[in-house]
Amino acid sequence: MLPDRAAILAYLTILSGSAGRLVIALVYFLIVANALTLGEFGLFATASATGLILSRLLAFGFISPLYRVATVKPRLLGTYLAGFAGLAALSLPLIAGVAACIHLLLFADRLSIVSFSAIIVAEVLGWRVVEVVAIVNNGLRRFRQAAVLVIIGSSLRTVAALLFIAFGHASLDAWAFAYCAATLASAAIALLAFLPSTRWRFVRRLYPRRMADAVFAGAADIVFYVQSELDKLLVLGLAGERIAGLYAIALRVIDLTAMPVRSFNQMLVQKIMQQRALWGLKRLAVFEIGIAAVSVAGLLAVVLVLKPFPGLLGRNVSEAAYLLAPMLLVPAFRNLIEYHAELLYARERTGSRILLLCLVTALKAALISAVMMHFQQDGAWAAWMNGAFAAAYLVSAGLTYRLLGTAR
Repeated sequence: MLPDRAAILAYLTILSGSAGRLVIALVYFLIVANALTLGEFGLFATASATGLILSRLLAFGFISPLYRVATVKPRLLGTYLAGFAGLAALSLPLIAGVAACIHLLLFADRLSIVSFSAIIVAEVLGWRVVEVVAIVNNGLRRFRQAAVLVIIGSSLRTVAALLFIAFGHASLDAWAFAYCAATLASAAIALLAFLPSTRWRFVRRLYPRRMADAVFAGAADIVFYVQSELDKLLVLGLAGERIAGLYAIALRVIDLTAMPVRSFNQMLVQKIMQQRALWGLKRLAVFEIGIAAVSVAGLLAVVLVLKPFPGLLGRNVSEAAYLLAPMLLVPAFRNLIEYHAELLYARERTGSRILLLCLVTALKAALISAVMMHFQQDGAWAAWMNGAFAAAYLVSAGLTYRLLGTAR
């Protein structure tokens, strides 16, 4: 992938959106993380992670055909948007049923069903809709519009957090409704102002041919987010709300440092899809080294800033700051697993992607459970997380490059 001027400008446009979102998301995160107690923040982060996973059930994964059409056949966009809307409506009862089961199993004695439902609605009908509209714009190479939309969505959540503090209702129940209202407002703006203008047509014969791709891609997306978010659920179940809060704060800081990598992944996937070809393994390995370096450098910068000023990011974040240095390699391994999954998606190896993510998920679940059960005291578990994520990375890298090598 030669860095021609158009590619550099497109990447910088996407990155500008990520940078703007990074600053706004940091403010939002600091307000919420320090306004709630550690236990409440752990519950909110875990419920939000649940909603994030469930949001991948929306429209049974039809976002994948929608993105491919926006990228390579934009004249069919209206037809696929109509199909996405219809399938989204059909998927809502399934999402509600699964959410109810998860609440009964994990949250029944910890979080009211009303507050839990508000958080799930925010993720499924709010932020996922914003993501879909941004994805469509990116597929059409309208990177600036997608970046602005994401910044607006993050800004509204930050405004909600500021109002939440200003009115002094610092409880998880109050925040759940403020979060839901702000996120639904973002979705309304996305649909009214950023969804590309096109004539919607429901053409029934097109959808059955695309449903296999949609279901497989949706399943892969769900498994991807399960492997990404399952650790929060495991920590909550095995160690309780307070440690779940500490872990969620540490992981949120790690997530904030990953935004430049995700912008690169997005450009890489689009380039592979358009060229329908893959570079040699040596070049992919160079990309991998770069991703690891940027990931570790981002977290290291945060650690160095917090060392002389541990209270800089607030009381609750300062309590979790001691976990960041022991987890220094975790962002590299997390981002590289995501990079491997994106490579398989770009090459349309959906079945292989699902297999890879299932193996990674099972391995991570087993290792993180073992770590939390044996090293829970005094934060000793933080350093052992490097080993758990390293093992998951080795499995991911071995399988991905074997599959890509045989696909060439």
